[in-house]
Amino acid sequence: MPLDQAEAIVLRTSPLGEQDKLAVVLTRDKGLIRGVAKGARKFGNRFGSSLEPMTYVTMFYHEKERRDLITITGCDLVESFFEVQSDLRTSLTLSYFAELIEEVVPVRAREDVLFRLLLSVLRALRMKGELGLLTRYFEVWFLQANGFLPDVHRCRQCRKALEGEEAAWLSPNKDGIFCDACAPARRDEVRRELSRFVQWARKNPPPTTDEIPFTPGELKAVQKSLQAMIVYHLEREPKSLRYIRD
Repeated sequence: MPLDQAEAIVLRTSPLGEQDKLAVVLTRDKGLIRGVAKGARKFGNRFGSSLEPMTYVTMFYHEKERRDLITITGCDLVESFFEVQSDLRTSLTLSYFAELIEEVVPVRAREDVLFRLLLSVLRALRMKGELGLLTRYFEVWFLQANGFLPDVHRCRQCRKALEGEEAAWLSPNKDGIFCDACAPARRDEVRRELSRFVQWARKNPPPTTDEIPFTPGELKAVQKSLQAMIVYHLEREPKSLRYIRD
C-alpha cells in the first residue's frame, strides 16, 4: 500500500479503543483529514508528542479506497506550540479555532489560506502576541476565507460610505451592513470600529507583540459583530465559545 505524506496541524485527538487515537488534522493540500493513529495510546509509542493539539507536523499515512479514515503511520514534529497552551484561556481559544475549522473546511479539499492563517496566529501567540487581538484577527480572516464577511464599509442598499457617528446595522441575514436610513431591522448595531479593524487586519500580519492598536471597548464591539456573523453562518454557537465566555 503506497505511503503518502502531508503538512498538517493537529486540531484534536480522542481515544479510540484501548491503544489507538482518532486524530482530526488540517492539511495544507488536502483540507480536513480524519485518521487513526495505531498504538498512539501505548506507553513509549512512536508518535511521542507529535499528536498534541495544535502541533505542526509532517504526517505519514496511507488510505484505502472508499474508506473515510486514513491510517496515520507516523509524524515528524515540525513545530510545537505546547507552551502557549499552558494558559487556560489560550487553550480554550485554540479549541475555538479548531472547532470553527472543523465545521467549515471540506474533507480532502485544498485549504491553504486557513492553514497559513492558523499557523501564523500560533506563531504570533508563541511570540507573546495579545490573545484578544489575535482572536479577532483570526475571526476576520476566517469569515473572509469562507465568503462570510460582507462589505463593512458601505451600506448594502444605497452604497453610501459608512462613516462618522451615524448608526449602522447588520442585516438580518448577516450579508451586509445597512445605514440607519436603509436598515430593515435595527437589532445588531455595528460600530465604526468594525470597518477600521477589518481594514487593519487586511493590511497587517498577526501582531507578535502585546501592543494593541485598539481600545478594549473597540475590540469588544468588533467581537460582538464578528461572532454574530459566525454564529449565524454556523447555525449554532460553537461549544468552545461558551466556555470562553464563562
